[in-house]
Amino acid sequence: MKDIEYDSGIYLLEIYLENKSEISVGKMGKYIFPTGYYYYIGSAQLRLHSRLKRHIRKDKKLRWHIDFLIDKARLVDFFTWNAGRDKECMLSSFLEEYLQGDIIVPGFGSSDCSCISHLYYFSSPLDKALLPEKIESRSDLNVDK
Repeated sequence: MKDIEYDSGIYLLEIYLENKSEISVGKMGKYIFPTGYYYYIGSAQLRLHSRLKRHIRKDKKLRWHIDFLIDKARLVDFFTWNAGRDKECMLSSFLEEYLQGDIIVPGFGSSDCSCISHLYYFSSPLDKALLPEKIESRSDLNVDK
C-alpha cells in the first residue's frame, strides 16, 4: 500500500471491469456496467488508511455502493488528497465536467450530497497527469493542463 502521511482526506479509486456485467448495487437495483475504467470519489475524515485497506480487501461484507462494483471488478490504483470532505464534490464535478466522465448509475456514492454521482466511467484509463496535486480550491483543478 502507498505510504500516506495523513489520516484524513479524500480519495479516488481506479477500478477496471474486464467484461460488461449486470451488477446489483444493493437497494439501488441492477445496472449494466460496460467494460472499462471506473473512478470513484470517497472520503475518510478519520482512518483513511483503514478505509483504503477495506476497499482493497476482497473478503468483506458488501455495505457501500462501491463494494458491489469492486466485488465484480479489479481495484487498479488509488489516489489521495489531504482535503476536507467538501472537496469530494469538487473532485466529482471535475471528473464529470472537465474530464467528461460518464455516469452509469445516478446517485452512486452520493446519497449524502447533491452530486449526481461519485462514480464515473471511462472506456480507457485516465492520464494521471490530469489529476490535481492538491485540492484546496477550484483553482487547484487546473483545467488548462
